[in-house]
Formats: sequence, C-alpha cells, structure tokens
Amino acid sequence: MDAGGARVIVAGAFAGAFSFMEHNPGFLATKALDQVELSAAALGIALALALPLGIVLGHFHRGATIAIGASIVGRALPSLVLIGVFLTVLGIGFRNNMVALAVLGTGPILTNSYEGVDGVDRDAVEAARGMGMTHLQILRRIELPLALPLLFTGLRVAAVTVVATAPVAAVAGGGGLGDIIVNEASYRLSGVLAASFCVMALSVAVFLALIALQIAVTPRALRNTRLTETLSSGKEQL
Repeated sequence: MDAGGARVIVAGAFAGAFSFMEHNPGFLATKALDQVELSAAALGIALALALPLGIVLGHFHRGATIAIGASIVGRALPSLVLIGVFLTVLGIGFRNNMVALAVLGTGPILTNSYEGVDGVDRDAVEAARGMGMTHLQILRRIELPLALPLLFTGLRVAAVTVVATAPVAAVAGGGGLGDIIVNEASYRLSGVLAASFCVMALSVAVFLALIALQIAVTPRALRNTRLTETLSSGKEQL
C-alpha cells in the first residue's frame, strides 16, 4: 500500500470516530462517567493512604527509602499484573480494579508529598521553631504551603495515570470506556478510536482541573511565583 492509500485509510478512521461520537453521545457519556467513578474511588484510596504518610515522613525527615521504593514499585508493576493479582482475592468487578488502580496511584502521591515537605527550607522551619511554633503549626503554616507545588504534582501525575489506565480494567469487568476499546468486534475501529479520544479528553480535563484547584488553594503571597512553576511543570508532563 502506498502512502496515499494509507492516508486515506487513516482519514477514514478518524472520520468514523467522530461520526461514532456524534451518533452515540449518551452512550459515551455513560461509559465516561463509569470510568470517572472508578478512577475517583481509586484516587481517593491512594490519597487517603499515601498523602498523610508522605507528609508525616517528610516532616520528620524519615523514610526516604519508603517514598522512593513506593515510586519504583508503582511504576514497575504493570496494571494488568495488579488486576490479575487482585482478581484471585477480590474477584471480577469494581472492587478489584479500584484497588489495583489505587496501588498504581499511591507511588507518585507518596513520593512527591515526602519530597515536598522534606525539601522545605530548613532555615524557615528553624525560625518558626524559634518563635515557639509546635510541630503541627510548623507543618500547617510553613511546610504545607511551601510544599504545595510538589504535592499537586504528585496528585496530577497519579490522577492522570489512573484515568488513562482505567480502560485496562475492562478486561476484569471494570467497565467504563475500556468496554468499547477492548471490544472492536462489536464497536469497530470507529468506536475504539472514539472511546480513546474520550479517554484523552478526560485525562486533559483532570489535569487542567487540578491546576485550577492548586491555584485556588495556594496562598495569595505565593500564587504568582507558584503559577509560573506550575504551568512550566504542566508543559513537561503533557
């Protein structure tokens, strides 16, 4: 097949994908909401477990091995392997995939929360301690505000990773847009591409929403400098 024929096939596939989206908006929206529900549940578990642990370890400057190890394990374990492991314990369905995706999201959150708090300027911390602040006051007033960029970087990486990986869960009854992507026989290439575009759109939407949230919660005194850093790191991640 020459280059011209290949371009025609690619153009036809993209046109078919947009046609599928035009004729099946409700179906795609339902599947997307299923995926958002699964991803949100998994991310909630990852946050509940990893964020407090990373902050505490970073505050006391302990556990670097744990934080780095969690990041390495999270990146090294394929999602399908995790789903297969939990399949034997939790069975097919929402819970199995939720736990597997939660494990996937734990690494970036734990590592970045640790590094963010641990990397706060020691002079600022010592000055606050000299003013009589308690550990909790130092953490709340000094360390957390200064660590926000890295905390949100970990959250963004985890959220985008979970949302983009969630379609894999369809092989174990996880539902969502993955049901379309893994079932080309029923939905044809146009449906697979349309669902893939929806996954990409969801990932970008989550990324932008978290940037907006970071700007909203960043103290006004730090907002201008942090905004530039956030947008720069955002370009690198995309």
